[in-house]
Amino acid sequence: MTGASSEAESPGAVDPTAPYAGFEGTVGKIFSTSEPHWPKPPTAPDGAPNVIVMMADDLGYSDLGCYGSEIDTPELDRLAGEGLRYTDFHVNPMCSPTRASLLTGLNHHMAGMATVPHGDPGFPGYAFELRDNAATIAEAFRDSGWATFALGKWHLTKDADLSDGAPKSSWPLQRGFDRYYGILDAFTNFHQPHRLYEDNHHLDVDDYPDGYFFSDDLTDQALRMVDELRSSHPTRPFFMYFAHGAVHAPLQAPAADIERFRGRFDEGWDVLRARRFERQRELGVVPPDAVLPPRNTEELHEVGPWDELDDRCRELFARYMEVYAGMVHNIDHNFGRLRRHLEAIGEWDNTIVLFTSDNGGSREGQYTGTSAYFRTLLTQVRDTDLEQVDTDYERIDLLGGPRTLAHYPMGWAMVSCTPFRLYKINTHRGGHSVPFIVNWPTRFRAAAGGLAGGIRTQYQHVTDVFPTLAELCGVEVPTSRHGVAAPEQAGASFAATLGDPSAPSTHPEQYYEMLGHRGFYRDGWSVVTCHRPRRPFSQDRWELHNLATDPTESVDLADEHPEKLEEMQQAWDRAAWANQVYPLDEGNALLRILRPPWYAELSTETTLRPGTPTLERWRSQQLIFQKSFDIDVAMSWRPGDAGVLVAHGDQGGGYMLYVQDDRLFLAHNAYGDMSVVDCGPLVEGASSVRLSVENPGSLTWNASVGVDGEPVGEAPGLVSLMAMAPFEGIDVGIDRRSPVSWDVYERHGPFPYSGQLEAVTYRPGELAPDAGSLWLDYIKANGTRYE
Repeated sequence: MTGASSEAESPGAVDPTAPYAGFEGTVGKIFSTSEPHWPKPPTAPDGAPNVIVMMADDLGYSDLGCYGSEIDTPELDRLAGEGLRYTDFHVNPMCSPTRASLLTGLNHHMAGMATVPHGDPGFPGYAFELRDNAATIAEAFRDSGWATFALGKWHLTKDADLSDGAPKSSWPLQRGFDRYYGILDAFTNFHQPHRLYEDNHHLDVDDYPDGYFFSDDLTDQALRMVDELRSSHPTRPFFMYFAHGAVHAPLQAPAADIERFRGRFDEGWDVLRARRFERQRELGVVPPDAVLPPRNTEELHEVGPWDELDDRCRELFARYMEVYAGMVHNIDHNFGRLRRHLEAIGEWDNTIVLFTSDNGGSREGQYTGTSAYFRTLLTQVRDTDLEQVDTDYERIDLLGGPRTLAHYPMGWAMVSCTPFRLYKINTHRGGHSVPFIVNWPTRFRAAAGGLAGGIRTQYQHVTDVFPTLAELCGVEVPTSRHGVAAPEQAGASFAATLGDPSAPSTHPEQYYEMLGHRGFYRDGWSVVTCHRPRRPFSQDRWELHNLATDPTESVDLADEHPEKLEEMQQAWDRAAWANQVYPLDEGNALLRILRPPWYAELSTETTLRPGTPTLERWRSQQLIFQKSFDIDVAMSWRPGDAGVLVAHGDQGGGYMLYVQDDRLFLAHNAYGDMSVVDCGPLVEGASSVRLSVENPGSLTWNASVGVDGEPVGEAPGLVSLMAMAPFEGIDVGIDRRSPVSWDVYERHGPFPYSGQLEAVTYRPGELAPDAGSLWLDYIKANGTRYE
């Protein structure tokens, strides 16, 4: 290094050049005698492309027109017509695991995301946050000079870390993205999202404008991010991860998008499934000799004949699918908006675009569908009699709007996954076969012979996307993160297949596991199980399929080839141990019940004051979930004071205390079924209101209300709220966004309290006798028989 003093140093003197170690310029005593050096920031190569990875949620293999659907998707069909469609592309059978693999190139258990991150059971594969030494595709592209944007559904953060006071190590900006806009949670109300996040914070929203729709908003924000970048820098490319919340439940869409499909599904799932299959054969997205399997008949997954439904069910079930189709069409419409904007500013031609889905069609609507998604989720974990077609039919004209959280019956999920068996979560091909479209306009047009409209049949997996995009863009895949060696990536680049339809697959084998369902692929063969919760894994039947002649897994060869079956089973087991798949979830709720002991501090007495932003939904649930609780409202009431005292929940379920016309009311929303208790007139000077809720178990709340220590109302036998409800957190002095009571909302909007409200205090009480955490030892002791 130059610039050091030549004078003799006195003993113990500090070397004046030491702080400049590593500086490559020359340092003198003044600027005029010094030579500067500027470290160059990461810069993408000249002409580097933009990248858009767009992922739909719960969109099955056949739901786009270019993959056989009757749903109008002209924009994505055009993308396919100008680009390539892959017909043997696979993901993991559930949303968060696929997202983890896409972003890291790792198998999902190795990335820490065995399933959706609604728990914290204390095992590496179930960490429910991206492992710290796994570099993401966003980090790789950012460090190579790209601007990095994420939009939409994240769902890679454990629910305990969604609040403002929690660690943010698995939030988007901590995993390589410069900008983020969307939801960190699994889903939301598309008309009135429960909690939007921008960058590293949540957004305070009291109400949404008329006509708001989440997918439209995401597209607006994507356009804004691109415009901000391009106005700030003329050439820097961007990497955009656009993860739609659609078409995950709740099924909702703008009214015009629903109306365009009115009557289109009246023929039912059997006719439309067969019609999709024939169209797929015409399009070449299924092999010409493929067989359409019979309706799904597996235990707990079976679909009945459409013709055996009564007229009322047919009308209701068709309406669910009309809403779903409207949602799909809305994704397509917004993709067109994004494309046209990029064309207008000259960015489209040099943009690599990938479009895919995170898993197959969702069967979470069960046998009859639902207008109340949380009610149906509850029936999947508890034996209840809450499912009622009568109630849903009465709400048929509300389906698709903000007041219902709908989902279709699994017969439509079967259609979504045509021609494959079973659905999202299952390890049969219906769970993980998805559409995959890729286009790079400049390159594809220039390729010899052109690539427009081509079909690729190579078996590839979502873990291959990271290395493929890295190769196409000249980006180095990191081998470490924060100085710690990264796990070896599970995927491999399939860039060679873009230009060569005969190039070999780069993914010769792949394991699958989801909630006990298991599967393994190797060189055109597959083995697979359909696991029933709380049944010993040793009793699962392993099917064996030769996919070269049976791509729809219609013919089980296990009895004919026992040696091959054994070989594949052992290969699955080796892969499971190598990818931290064990322990398996036996279906007895331990996955959800096990939590670290320090979570207990989030279930203690909590005081909230007016003006406090909505308390995050999981943090709010800790104060009431499977327990008795009291809510104390400190106030000073005067005649004419009106508004919400405290509200917790939304149109999917919740409760609220409010004052109207000088009277106190308790409203309870049981998954769409409203109860209102008139607690009588308030007396001037009233200073305290208490809502006491006793939870005796069996999905029951016994509620009572008192004012200044005197009882004024009671509501025994209310339905307790569980299964992620209430989904909106606690509000004090207002009911923001989706309301607990639509009747109150129509008259008053968010209904902010007009009087003097000092505080609201939650006092959690005793656990309900059937609370899962009380039975932990019993569940573990009895669970050993499920091995």
